Amino acid sequence: MNCYAWLSLLLTLSHLWPCLPSMQNHNTHKMNHPFATLQRVKRGWVWSQFFVLEEQILTEPLCVGQLKSDSDKHDGTFKYILTGDGAGSIFTIDEYTGTIHVTQKLDREEKPFYTLRAQAINRNTQLPVEPESEFIIKVQDINDQEPKFLDGPYEATVPEMSPEGTSVIQVTATDRDDPAYGNSARLLYSILQGQPYFSVEPKTGVIRISSQMDRETKEQYFVIIQAKDMVGQMGGFSGTTTVTINLSDINDNKPIFQQKFYYMNISEAAPVGSTIGKIMAEDSDIGENAAMNYVIEGQESLVFDIITNNETQEGIVILKERVDFESKRRYSIRVKAINRQMDDHFMKEGPFEDTTIIKISVEDADEPPVFTSQNYVMEIAEGATNGSFVGAITARDPDNANSPIRYSIVHSTYLKRLFSINAHSGTIIINKLLDRETAAWHNITVTATEMRNPEQVSEVTVYVQVLDVNDHAPEFPKHYEIYVCENTRSGQLIQTISAVDKDDSVEGHHFYFTLAREATNNSNFTVRDNQDNTAGIFTAKNGFSRQEQFAFFLPVLIVDNGTPSLTSTNTLTVSVCDCDTEASAQSCRFGAFMFSMGLSIEALVGVLACILVILVFFLAMLVLRQRRKQSLFPDKPEEFRENIVRYDDEGGGEEDTEAFDISTLRTRTVMREHKSRRNITTEIQSLYRQSLQVGPDSAVFREFILEKLKEANADPTAPPYDSLQTYAFEGTGSLAGSLSSLGSTCMYDPSKSTRD
Repeated sequence: MNCYAWLSLLLTLSHLWPCLPSMQNHNTHKMNHPFATLQRVKRGWVWSQFFVLEEQILTEPLCVGQLKSDSDKHDGTFKYILTGDGAGSIFTIDEYTGTIHVTQKLDREEKPFYTLRAQAINRNTQLPVEPESEFIIKVQDINDQEPKFLDGPYEATVPEMSPEGTSVIQVTATDRDDPAYGNSARLLYSILQGQPYFSVEPKTGVIRISSQMDRETKEQYFVIIQAKDMVGQMGGFSGTTTVTINLSDINDNKPIFQQKFYYMNISEAAPVGSTIGKIMAEDSDIGENAAMNYVIEGQESLVFDIITNNETQEGIVILKERVDFESKRRYSIRVKAINRQMDDHFMKEGPFEDTTIIKISVEDADEPPVFTSQNYVMEIAEGATNGSFVGAITARDPDNANSPIRYSIVHSTYLKRLFSINAHSGTIIINKLLDRETAAWHNITVTATEMRNPEQVSEVTVYVQVLDVNDHAPEFPKHYEIYVCENTRSGQLIQTISAVDKDDSVEGHHFYFTLAREATNNSNFTVRDNQDNTAGIFTAKNGFSRQEQFAFFLPVLIVDNGTPSLTSTNTLTVSVCDCDTEASAQSCRFGAFMFSMGLSIEALVGVLACILVILVFFLAMLVLRQRRKQSLFPDKPEEFRENIVRYDDEGGGEEDTEAFDISTLRTRTVMREHKSRRNITTEIQSLYRQSLQVGPDSAVFREFILEKLKEANADPTAPPYDSLQTYAFEGTGSLAGSLSSLGSTCMYDPSKSTRD
């Protein structure tokens, strides 16, 4: 037995010594646990702490220590009392000896210590003989907890091809045992799975790379880390956790074409921008590290282009410029694929790019004619005679067949009337005179059609400019209204004039103003040229009289600077008016206007008086007519009613007296006196029959009409409004005979007749 073992045994026995007297004197406890650990620290009556081992299986209470006053003479006078954490349940005290016992198994991880208070009192007087003392019973730790990784399982990411020693992640285990006592909480880390690529530092748990790894070979690794207490010695507890380590990609691989040659075809008729084909270089990297650009090297980049599809990383070859089968039938393109992202650590291994060759064959196609220019600009002077030459256009068939071409003007009937083109030579001439002032430019669309294949058509625009010829004389831009007051002085400016010219002058227009030859002797007005395309009209004498002459006509000669120059005579009308002292322009213009109309003030007053008389007469006529209408109906308007009768059948003719009651049209206040009517039925019938045998000039016929008129006027039941009387006199010689009810078997009864 070494010295450390003897020292521990002696210390344990010394701790147990206080419990021995209590066991010998009272025989209440047996020393069944000779290795129970306790400690007593006494400073007078002050007690510090006791110790007890955790996790002890108790069959009977275990002695922890003894409390004893120096004044205690062991005569039973003193009584010891224990209070605090677990007093009476977990810990008990012998009130005679002060011996403390633990009655339950304790767990340090649940409660590491208990705070208790002890007091000694006189059993007889119940008064304290010692002051209350506080002490601690500390649960001494044993290795009963295993290490645990509370944050596991772990996951980490590290770039591929990282150098050895690169830190990946740190794992940490926790042991609930007391780290201040023994080695129960002292952990040691080790790696169970993950070698030879990873290692772990034993004390810190930091995982490091032991060997370089390539993501393209293996992308994920599973590492198992163990943490063992007791510094890794035998008999200790251990715990494990799993660490998932992912390798992130870096640009350590260059793009590689799977084919050294690609073969494609393109028709010469394909438009610019057409897709010819696709190529693709493969890169083992992912994401941005696999992104690449395709580049065409050499002069072929002027004819073809290649763009990258960012989703598939394909290179799309497109047509940048039209190709011609007759000019070049095959192209060989050198294409390079280059990574967009470069990693400087791998540049020493060479450029991250690859090259391939694309063979493109041009296919022949029947192409439309091709003009020698994209557009044509021609000139012709205005006024050129019909048939004058304007210009010529030329187109050719680009195919080997070299088909003849036919030219024509399209899209405008108006232009066809102005221009014509020779269908075979493309010569353009004019059909009628052109006026630049009407249209300075003409845009003609000309088509060229292959005669062997009319479906092949091309168009071109021909711009024809009509050149200006000085064929328009200058003139006034507007009509000038010039007025001069009677009291105007000589040399006074009364108007500034200018001129315009429809022609186009290269050097700019310049006009000259003078009086016309026939007005050179004019002593009333003068024209003064301002040399800026304007001129002033000035008076040449003092005062004018409108009674003598109310208007003057002044011819002005205008000359332009064209080649040859043209002149025109424009006449100004100067009106004389009566002005006030301030020479008011408005009153002056009004007076001049009256004089220009040939009217004096007196004549104007007479005209206005006549108009007023006519208006009064017209109003009087309207008033008289309105009163006449009112006299025809003296009664109140509301006493008159209308009765609208609608017949939905043919009715019984004049004998139908049940259609409506004519009495409803009568007023309540005015009733015509009923007069007896003479019975003239027989007379009328006789007269009517006689009238059938005579003409309209017969006296019998006239008598019939007069009798009917008299009967209508004397009818008391006639309504108070106009009545239309219809007399169906057929005369003689009618094949149909009479349709009148007078000739029917049922005689006409005037008393039952109604009128509409």
